[in-house]
Amino acid sequence: MAERKFGDYSSRQDHIPDLKTPDIEVFENVYQGRTYDIFLEIPEFTAICPKTGLPDFGTIYITYRPDKFCLELKSLKEYFLFYRNVGIFHENVVNKVLEDLVKVAQPFYMKVRADYNVRGGIKTTVEREYVREV
Repeated sequence: MAERKFGDYSSRQDHIPDLKTPDIEVFENVYQGRTYDIFLEIPEFTAICPKTGLPDFGTIYITYRPDKFCLELKSLKEYFLFYRNVGIFHENVVNKVLEDLVKVAQPFYMKVRADYNVRGGIKTTVEREYVREV
């Protein structure tokens, strides 16, 4: 893979869906069969802007309705720390995170929302939902 340079970002995010991230662990939901939601907040999320090479700061919100598994928080923390050195657009963070979490947790429902700090006079919030098809 060719080295990616900051500022040279057009068509440079095509690797994100296949980006190897740390494993996220799950544990058995002993209240399977009961409907409840879990709300998680990651208030110190940081990734690198692929255009400027500068850090982007924000808060990641995750809401999910578990089925058989719940997300283990220590591994989730390590997963999010990984992004501190990754050049990635805001939109791609939300899509990658949702797809990774759905793959491992297999929830009934999940929503990932990234609420970024103001940068250059612009506030960005990106959100995506997953609903399991019946």
